[in-house]
Amino acid sequence: MIFKSFLVVDMWAWALLPIFLTIWGTVGIWIVYIIAVYNGSVSVGESFPFISTCGSYPPQSCIFAQILNVGAMLVIWIIVIRFQQIRDYGCHSHVNSVGLAMGFLCALGTSLVGNFQQSNQLETHLVGAFLAFIIGVVYFWIQTYLTYRVQPRHGGCWIGPLRFILTLCATALIIIMIVFYTKQMKSASAICEWILAMVLFVLFGLFCVDFWFLEGHFFHVRKRRVVIPNEIQLSTVTLSL
Repeated sequence: MIFKSFLVVDMWAWALLPIFLTIWGTVGIWIVYIIAVYNGSVSVGESFPFISTCGSYPPQSCIFAQILNVGAMLVIWIIVIRFQQIRDYGCHSHVNSVGLAMGFLCALGTSLVGNFQQSNQLETHLVGAFLAFIIGVVYFWIQTYLTYRVQPRHGGCWIGPLRFILTLCATALIIIMIVFYTKQMKSASAICEWILAMVLFVLFGLFCVDFWFLEGHFFHVRKRRVVIPNEIQLSTVTLSL
């Protein structure tokens, strides 16, 4: 038995999904920053704060968690659609499956960052940050590779180089951020983190180019057939008269 659900919307509407994630995440974390500065949770005069520092204290910690939880849900939705889109274009590479797994880990890390603030559970928060940022960048390196493997390549000749440049920038920002942090240049490191987050949101937003050509997507659930242990033997028994 197979259960099917088929969701159909206008082609342009699917392109709004990654755009909404970009806007949601970008506006959301800057709102958290503004609240943190306004209520004195962080002091910009002393040093520029990390994103997580702004979202560590109430009331903005609750908003921060909700923003990242919704963002993680949208990430999962987007990466699943992108995975199936690549398969439907005839690319059944294992790289696509690895990309799906990396995307899930990135979404998990995003949720962990929001729900386990660094002031309450630093170890779990750092694990989440690793998954969200570093594994997230790995995911987009995979997507850059698949962009050149999949035909048709939506966006023409510019989408591949743009993904490559943005992913390269994200990789460089991670390295520079870590170097600055080890040298106790925390303000510079925090600025790199904010730029990195913006770059990742833009990379997710670029999926709007690919999703513009979607008309809908299927969700399948296949029920496993129950086999009676002696079914084969019973079906071959004959009676002699």
